[in-house]
Amino acid sequence: MSNSSRRDFLIKTGYGLGGLTVSGLLPGGGVIASALADDAALAAIAGENPLAPKAPHFAAKAKTVIWLHMAGAPSTLDLYDYKPELVKRAGTPIPASFLQGIKTSTQGGVTKLIATKRTWKQHGQSGAWFSDWLPNLAEHADDLAFIKSSVTVGATHDISIMKLNSGGLNPGRPTLGAWVQYALGSANHNLPAYVVLYNDKREPRGGVTNWESGFLPAVYQGTPFRPGDSPILHLQNPQYVADSEKRNALDLLRRLNESHAGRYPTDTELQARTESYDLAYRMQETAPEAVDFSKESDATKKLYGLDEEITKPYGELLLRARRLAERGVRFIQVVSGPTDIKGDSRDWDAHQNIEENHGKHSKIVDKPIAGLLKDLKAKGMLEDTLVVWTSEFGRTPWSESGDGRDHNPWGYTQWMAGGGVKAGYTHGSTDELGVQSAKGSEVDTYDLHATVLNQLGLDHLKLIYKYQGRSERPTVVYGKVIKELVA
Repeated sequence: MSNSSRRDFLIKTGYGLGGLTVSGLLPGGGVIASALADDAALAAIAGENPLAPKAPHFAAKAKTVIWLHMAGAPSTLDLYDYKPELVKRAGTPIPASFLQGIKTSTQGGVTKLIATKRTWKQHGQSGAWFSDWLPNLAEHADDLAFIKSSVTVGATHDISIMKLNSGGLNPGRPTLGAWVQYALGSANHNLPAYVVLYNDKREPRGGVTNWESGFLPAVYQGTPFRPGDSPILHLQNPQYVADSEKRNALDLLRRLNESHAGRYPTDTELQARTESYDLAYRMQETAPEAVDFSKESDATKKLYGLDEEITKPYGELLLRARRLAERGVRFIQVVSGPTDIKGDSRDWDAHQNIEENHGKHSKIVDKPIAGLLKDLKAKGMLEDTLVVWTSEFGRTPWSESGDGRDHNPWGYTQWMAGGGVKAGYTHGSTDELGVQSAKGSEVDTYDLHATVLNQLGLDHLKLIYKYQGRSERPTVVYGKVIKELVA
C-alpha cells in the first residue's frame, strides 16, 4: 500500500469509527499537525508512552497553569495603570523624550495624547490601582502579582501572539503548553494534558499556531475544545457500532501504525495519531463529565457570571477550565473573544472607540475571572494553580482615529496569581505616560515563560530537546526567572 493510500485509509477509517480521533475532528487539526524530530530524540522515547508522568527538575509550587490570553491586546492604561500625568497632558503632543530608543512604526503614527475617562481607586492592602471597568477583579487585588514592565518584540498581532505562545517570531516553535506536556507528561491519561478553550465560533487568530508542538513530537500539541454545550465532537459511538467492534478496529489501526512507524522512525505524526485514537477512546468515558458543568451549584454558576448574557460564554470557559484543572490537566489556555460582538469590537483591538470596545470586553471578562480566582481559593486550588493574565502587547497613550489607541510593545501590564507567586506584589513600572518600561525592570515574553516553568518545577535552561543537532529550549537563548515574583 502506498504512503498516500495508506494515509487516506487511516483517515477514512478514523472517521468511520465515529470520529474517535481527537486530533482529526477537533478544530485546528489537533495533534495531526505534526513536526519532524531527529532520530536521536525519537529513539529516546521509543518503546515508552510519551505522555507518561515525568518528574520535574525540582519541587514544583504549581501543578496546573490557566493561561488567560486577552486577545486583541487591552489597554492596561485604562485597566490597571493609573497615570495622572497622562490626564494632565491629554490633547497635547507627546514630548520627544518619551519616544527615545523606540521605533513607532505602528498603524496610526504618533498623534496627540488621549486620557482615560475612567474613575480610579486603590484596592486591598497592596494599594493596587484598578479602574471602574474591573470592579470584581479589584476585590482580588491582594491575590495578584503584577508585572507592570512587560515588553515584547513586534507590534502586529500575528507575530506578537506567536511570540507570546511560543517565544518565536515565525511558525515552527513549540508553544509553552507543548513544552510543559513534553517535560511533565500527563497527570490524567484519560484527558489531554494541554487543552485550549475559546468562546468564538471560529478559531482564535493564527489557529493551530497558538497551540502547536513545533519541532517536538506531534503528540505534545494542544487539543482545542469548541465553545458551547458540546466542546468535543463525536464522543458517542455511531449507531449500531458495538464497543467491542470499536476496540477491535482501534487495535488494528494501532498495529498498522506501529508497523508503518518502524519504517519511518522520524515521522511523529503516526505516533501522535495512535495516541489520539486511544485517548479519544478513553475520553468517551471521562470527558463528558469533565466538561459538563450542569451539575455545578447555582451559586457557583452565578459566581462565574453564567446568569448574565454578556458574561455567560466566557464564564463557561473559566468554569470548564477549573473542572479540567481539578482533573489533572496541566496547561489550560483560554483565549478571550467575542460573544455576538461584531466588527471592530470583536476583541480588545481598540484602534477606535475605546470606550465602547473596552466597556464591553471588560464586562465580558471581569466577573468570570474574579469568580475563577474566588472559586480556586475556596477549593484550596489557588495554591498550586498558576493563573496568568496576559496579552500580545499593550496600547499607546496617544490616540488613533481620535478615540482609540495604537499598539504598544514597549511597556504594559500583565499579572499572575496563585501557584507560588508573591501575592500583592508589583514588579516594575512604566514612565509617567505609560509608553516605555523603566530601564532594568523589563519583563520579556521569555522571562514570563521562564517564570511559569519555574513554578512548575522546571528549569528553562535544562529543559532541552535535540533538534537537527541543536539543543533547543523553550526560551530560545533568552529568558530569566523573575525571582522577585516568586514567594
